[in-house]
Amino acid sequence: MARIDVNRFGEMEMFVRTIEAGSFSAAARAAHLSPSAVSKLISRLEARLNARLVNRSTRRIQLTPEGAEFYERSQRLLAELDDAEQAAAGALAPRGKLRINANVPVGTQILLPLMPAFCARYPAVSVDISLTDKVVDLVEERTDVALRSGPLRNSRLMARKLGETRLLLVAAPGYLARQGAPSTPADLEAHQRLSLCYARVNETWPFVVDGQPISLAPRGPVRISDGEALRQLALSGLGIARLAWFQVADDIAQGRLVPVLEDFDAGECEEVHAVFLGQGGHLPARVRAFLDFMVENVRLG
Repeated sequence: MARIDVNRFGEMEMFVRTIEAGSFSAAARAAHLSPSAVSKLISRLEARLNARLVNRSTRRIQLTPEGAEFYERSQRLLAELDDAEQAAAGALAPRGKLRINANVPVGTQILLPLMPAFCARYPAVSVDISLTDKVVDLVEERTDVALRSGPLRNSRLMARKLGETRLLLVAAPGYLARQGAPSTPADLEAHQRLSLCYARVNETWPFVVDGQPISLAPRGPVRISDGEALRQLALSGLGIARLAWFQVADDIAQGRLVPVLEDFDAGECEEVHAVFLGQGGHLPARVRAFLDFMVENVRLG
């Protein structure tokens, strides 16, 4: 039985706020306390738990493995407490800050166009959005939900599938007029094949030729860090790129990009997921609302 003179929920809340603020001083300003008071509170919590939760430096704090686990569990418990209080007050509408990370194509083409409808439905939720094609650590980056495309790594993250999208090769009409349209995958050896450069991608382009699967590595004058920038390079006429259908559907309809080698398409698709920490029953109402909204509204084509 816990001692009643220890405000464990208060300690948890201050610990979570400190991690989300990124430093003792930032957390202290938000809580109208001194940095030393916040530091002492975290030290008392560590002493009570007999575990180091954070590694301290002059500019920032970093979670230890034990701290990351405690942070995740504290978030869930605080979310349950928040939901209980809202239910008791008859105020079940989601509220608070929602932090979302998305890769650039999904963010620009899918997430941002849906934000007006989401904000209109949930006016008490404020949204912070970060767009990057790098895979972020949800705890380190203090992120509630990340939207990711491609295969998911094995991890403690939960995921909800938002859909899947076809991948296809496209090029600008001007590029094809200069270089000629490839008739077979072998013709790509004479073409500029644009690709991504971040380390987690080992990209090959799959085809089916005479009923047999083959693959070809992209090779061109430029490699780039995100999918939206890759689309812009294709639009500029620099070469051929492999992109998701949802990225280029409007460009194809408007004649800005042209599909190539469709007769040799291997039919590969890419899944898009929303990933998050914790079990669905322990999520803050604002996170549950966002996940449900995305499942309801995302159309990848």
